[in-house]
Amino acid sequence: MVALPTGNYLVEARSTDAVEPAERADFWSEHIGSYQSRMGYRYGRTDDFRGETIRQRTGTYQLVRFRSDGIEYSRTARQIREDPDGDYRLLLPLTGRIVLRQDGREARLTPGTGTLVSFTSPFQCLQDPSTQAFVLTIPARELDGPLNRKSPLATGLDLSRGLGRVVRSMLDGLHAERDDLTDAQFDAVSDRVVELLCMLTTGDDRPGGARHLSDVEAVVRRHVRENAADPGLTGTSVARSLGWSLRQVQLALQHAGTTPRDLIREERLRLVRERLRCGDCEHLTITDLAHASGFSSASALSTAFRQRFGVSPREMRNGVRGT
Repeated sequence: MVALPTGNYLVEARSTDAVEPAERADFWSEHIGSYQSRMGYRYGRTDDFRGETIRQRTGTYQLVRFRSDGIEYSRTARQIREDPDGDYRLLLPLTGRIVLRQDGREARLTPGTGTLVSFTSPFQCLQDPSTQAFVLTIPARELDGPLNRKSPLATGLDLSRGLGRVVRSMLDGLHAERDDLTDAQFDAVSDRVVELLCMLTTGDDRPGGARHLSDVEAVVRRHVRENAADPGLTGTSVARSLGWSLRQVQLALQHAGTTPRDLIREERLRLVRERLRCGDCEHLTITDLAHASGFSSASALSTAFRQRFGVSPREMRNGVRGT
């Protein structure tokens, strides 16, 4: 086992190779049961089952990439009563095939497709030998609120193109960079994955749809707010980071009455205003504040700040101190 904690963030790798062949099925059942809710396990073979997992988790999200021999997982009504779990799992095969049956529906998953699984309803999950897949655990509140409904059932998601392909790429990136992430970074990327999943689940991922534009606007605003201090932040860099075209970002912000440039300037000015009002930042000069907030110079900051708030940064600082 390898565990690399960073704050609340943990990376852990486990493999059946650590135990004798005759013990591997029991090892796997115990291992999976230690971080997933209670399920049943039926093995194609129990004398030498092989599997491995790489798990990344914080207190909010968990991403597991696994590979294993053929197996059937199940969750019964009794297990649901005894071990309630309202969170969802995004299941995305990378190789092989997975068949999920839940509430009278069946999803046949191959690479490029995915599904949201609810642990509040019984299910069967049959996995081919040598299957590799991602499983992302998503808190119920992150989906039930935005989707305004409960338990999306075996939802088929196309992750081979458009926003779906962006989701797949983001999961690949989370896994590839697992040893160099902080808990905040892992959660931030996972938040964006969930935002895109909500759009895919509702089927409203058309570039021109009003709901789509509103969702894109919300994601863009959040990204700009979190990265306003980056002097290299532009509409193009925002679009590239989020996996959209610049035109799509421009349309979404135009729909909201602004532009990428104006939004970035506004968030930077808000950031400066907050720092001017913060006692912990009193030691910073106006030039320091300008550079720390994404502005090229103190004069550029002062001009934009006066146009926006009617006073200079220095005047606002003095006024706040005076009161």
